[in-house]
Amino acid sequence: MVTKPSPLAPLSFPVLPPIPGVRFATMNSGIRYAGRDDLMLGVLDPGTTVAGVLTRSLTASAPVQWCRRALKHGKARAIVVNSGNSNAFTGAAGDAVVTATVREAAQIADCRDDEVFLASTGVIGQPLPADAVARHLPGLAERLGDDHWEAAARAIMTTDTFAKGATRTARIGDATVTISGFAKGSGMIAPDMATMLAFVFTDAAISAPALQKLLRKGADRSFNCITVDGDTSTSDTVLLCATGRAGNKVIKKAGDPALDDFRAQLDAVLLDLAQQIIRDGEGATKFVAITVRGAASDAAAKRIAFSVANSPLVKTAIAGEDANWGRIVMAVGKSGEKADRDQLRISIGGTLITDEGMAVPGYDEAPVAAHMKGQNIEILIELGLDDGAATVWTCDLTHGYIDINGSYRS
Repeated sequence: MVTKPSPLAPLSFPVLPPIPGVRFATMNSGIRYAGRDDLMLGVLDPGTTVAGVLTRSLTASAPVQWCRRALKHGKARAIVVNSGNSNAFTGAAGDAVVTATVREAAQIADCRDDEVFLASTGVIGQPLPADAVARHLPGLAERLGDDHWEAAARAIMTTDTFAKGATRTARIGDATVTISGFAKGSGMIAPDMATMLAFVFTDAAISAPALQKLLRKGADRSFNCITVDGDTSTSDTVLLCATGRAGNKVIKKAGDPALDDFRAQLDAVLLDLAQQIIRDGEGATKFVAITVRGAASDAAAKRIAFSVANSPLVKTAIAGEDANWGRIVMAVGKSGEKADRDQLRISIGGTLITDEGMAVPGYDEAPVAAHMKGQNIEILIELGLDDGAATVWTCDLTHGYIDINGSYRS
């Protein structure tokens, strides 16, 4: 595991205040890592509602398949997460791990099996003993506390170099509610309906259907707008749990005006976590925002932005601090979306480079080259076709990515 923090890492893990009805415990299970916690148990108060977005990968892990079924019931009492082994593509052995873990966690939380949620992250295709996780849960139950946020965030890390957390407060009527969460992710990042692993909690009282709509839209504006390497994980899972302990009147519809502030603050937490994942991209030295405007539709703008964000040629140019804007032109053209050469305008760091089908007459590369030497890179692509717009976030591609992934299993 990489231990040196990313150069883009925040200075410290944020202070996440206790949320009534949420407790965590962590420990080392020995599944893969030595000398660090790699197993997390979260226990939630009775009545907690839950929403989730999960990978659409057709080789999804056994925990993802379990969560997909459990989410239909809309209630959560326990969350179990292990790192180091994704329990994906492990056949009947993977199902056995899920069954044993769910049963043990349900006993600890005194709840139904479908109120237990699981997530695993790590190596694909390595079966585990059925009790690899379950046998540690009784010991974890004795350590539960409401202030173990950073420990929980660290326990779910794989190649991450720093723990990722975020928190906000919001008003619902006369009640002040808290929204806090943590996430992991560094490589295999190109979410498809979710991302890596993220767990967000609130003491607001909100129905499961309303929570689901809020999370779905929030994830589309955050986790589904990031990419490190264009690869979608088998384990992508985002869960949002609401304990209802804040005292507000239960909100049953996502469109209720009482949720306006909550929606904005939830989106802020999700975006904060998503951008921290990009700042921890494997081998990353640059945080890159790519904005597309004037596309035929928002969906088209997003596809063009991802075409640029996932281009190895663009990403390596950024790593090399090379203002090679021709690679951006290439990536726009290969996206399959409508573009007009003579209307395409590309700016980097606020400097307009192309216009009317060619480089701007007298274009001075110096300010762009200076911008490329910074840690935060901004690329603006204007199509001039309609009002479609989108922003996605990515990182550069360095030899560090090869170093990490070339030796991941060793």
